Amino acid sequence: MAVHTVLKRRTLESLIKPYRLGELSAFYGVPTGSVNTYYRLEFGKSKFFLKIHEVKDAEQAQREIELLAFLRTKGIACPRPIADQNGLLLREYRGKVVSVYAALSGKERAVEQISPEHLHQVGKTLATLHLAGQSYKPSLKNRFSFACIRNLYLRMNLPAHLKQVKHTLDDELAHHEEYLEERLPKGIIHGDLFADNLLFRGKKVSGILDFEAAAQGKLISDLATAVNALCYLDGRYHLDRFNALIDGYQEMRTLALVEWDAFPNELRFSALRFTVTRLKDFVFRSVNRKRRVHKDYQDFLDRLAVLRRERQGGMDKLLLAMATGYDYRKYQKVQ
Repeated sequence: MAVHTVLKRRTLESLIKPYRLGELSAFYGVPTGSVNTYYRLEFGKSKFFLKIHEVKDAEQAQREIELLAFLRTKGIACPRPIADQNGLLLREYRGKVVSVYAALSGKERAVEQISPEHLHQVGKTLATLHLAGQSYKPSLKNRFSFACIRNLYLRMNLPAHLKQVKHTLDDELAHHEEYLEERLPKGIIHGDLFADNLLFRGKKVSGILDFEAAAQGKLISDLATAVNALCYLDGRYHLDRFNALIDGYQEMRTLALVEWDAFPNELRFSALRFTVTRLKDFVFRSVNRKRRVHKDYQDFLDRLAVLRRERQGGMDKLLLAMATGYDYRKYQKVQ
């Protein structure tokens, strides 16, 4: 989430009038994130979010809304779009698509406030989403596949002071060209399961936010992104956090042997993806710094250094856990 499109109160009230939500008592732009503009809207005790799609066109935004509607029928606590007085879920403002969502209950936690107990529930929730998505038929293109990330990176012209960064990313591209595995279980993935996209009530997950990156993709890639986002603190991966997330996930869906084998590379690709996209969004895209929280590409370049075994950071323990994670007993036939 971010504030790329600045709205004054009068403009905002005009935009939300067709939704008949009542009298707007308070609003503010949500600064975190990098892609879309969000405004939190308060109508007394009722709360909503107005989203301005900064990247997707009407057709793409409609596909996202259809996915949310499907997931809600499967019991996934994801955002609920609100229709206006004419039954429309999407409107337009200066060539951009606008939608409104009811706020979900629960509390957002900083990553350091998310305990292993929380992570166990996050794992269960992500696996539940993956299982629910298996029956979703419409095609959703993955904008963050290896081919898309490679093409995005190759279009960049990194400045001279990022020479070492370029060397690392060039090397990673070459590595994944040779070793990245595509023949893995696929389905609907969230694609961006960071702390700011999770809501909690007590130890339970009460909501999953921001399906901007949702697509058909490798299920293990979604889990790898969650590991990179939620299990890396203070410059290292934490085995207790990793185990809690994976144990919760496997309560609902057991990882296949091919997924365990691919796990280290998927962690590396996830780190590569966010290094490249943050370079694009925060180095090559000019946005008023006062209107957003800066997300540094260096955060994921640091993870990449650990994953590439260029410095210590808990990767040895993760590799051991992944090497021994597959339980053959679950696949033995009863005699």
